[in-house]
Amino acid sequence: MKQSERQEAEAALSLLLEDPSPKVRLALAEGLAMVEHAPRSILLGLASDQIEVAGRIIALSPALADNDLIEIIAGGRLSLQRFVAFRCPVSVSVAAAMAEVGEADAVADMLDNPHVSLARISIRRIAERFGDNAEIRARLFERQDLPCDVRQGLVERLGAALAGSAFVRSAIGGSRGRKVAEEACMNATLGLAETVGQDEIPALVEHLRMAGRLTPAFLIHALCAGNVDFFASAVVSLSGMSDARVRGILIDGRETAMRALYRAIGLGSDLAPVFVTATQIWRVASRLNRSIDTGKVTTELMQRHAEDAQRQPAVAELLRLVETMHLSWHRHASRTYAQALAAEAA
Repeated sequence: MKQSERQEAEAALSLLLEDPSPKVRLALAEGLAMVEHAPRSILLGLASDQIEVAGRIIALSPALADNDLIEIIAGGRLSLQRFVAFRCPVSVSVAAAMAEVGEADAVADMLDNPHVSLARISIRRIAERFGDNAEIRARLFERQDLPCDVRQGLVERLGAALAGSAFVRSAIGGSRGRKVAEEACMNATLGLAETVGQDEIPALVEHLRMAGRLTPAFLIHALCAGNVDFFASAVVSLSGMSDARVRGILIDGRETAMRALYRAIGLGSDLAPVFVTATQIWRVASRLNRSIDTGKVTTELMQRHAEDAQRQPAVAELLRLVETMHLSWHRHASRTYAQALAAEAA
């Protein structure tokens, strides 16, 4: 069209936009929804119309800019937010706005949309806002790009939801339910610590430290399992020493240096020797190129410190917790393996 013809066409469309019959405005929306160069003033007018009219424009129009979509999200109307969530594609900035102010149902729809560009910071924000929403939490767990510390935080919130469930309380009791949920969260965290990528270990360590989860039992279980990268990062975070210094002591430092290192992370003189022994067992296995058997390491550790456990309650409690964690984790791994075999056979 020539510019003059375009102005005349827009004027005619503006008159149709004011028509009192919704059928006219619906026909207008159907005609303009997929037009790339449709007048934005007309489109925005239709986008603020009743839901049948607005939905077509919001969900389909390629002429709407990101700022237009963000304004629609900020308006707070759930039905319109859901139309934005269904768009193909949804840009990073629009997804960020949805993560920040979108309603739960709209955010859930957006997570189901494979054409959404979602930044990690937006994923974190969704987890912060809707971590207690079971449907959104399940969708987040399914994402491969979910940051490990966010995943662990969602595990904690899932455990709290299970412990507070009326069904769980009536079935096994409140105190027992809390214990089962806590053990399940610990198992999930142990599994996450063993499978997380190298680049995400520092973030997970810091998250666990802030949550008070880097307990002596958790740390020594990681060491016994041969998860030295995670263990070293945890020691770096707790001690304030450099990564090179910590790894140097763990790999070939003398016993006095190891004791000093473990005292620096807050371990008392009764628990530090247990960590030194576990480190020495790991060293022997790694130098002989053997795979770390957590069960054998745990058994040897308990045998070496059996007398200490009789004299020192803190050592006895640590070893008991380590054995309990190992047995629980071993059962979980066995169930996972059995389920994988059953699925493969089917």
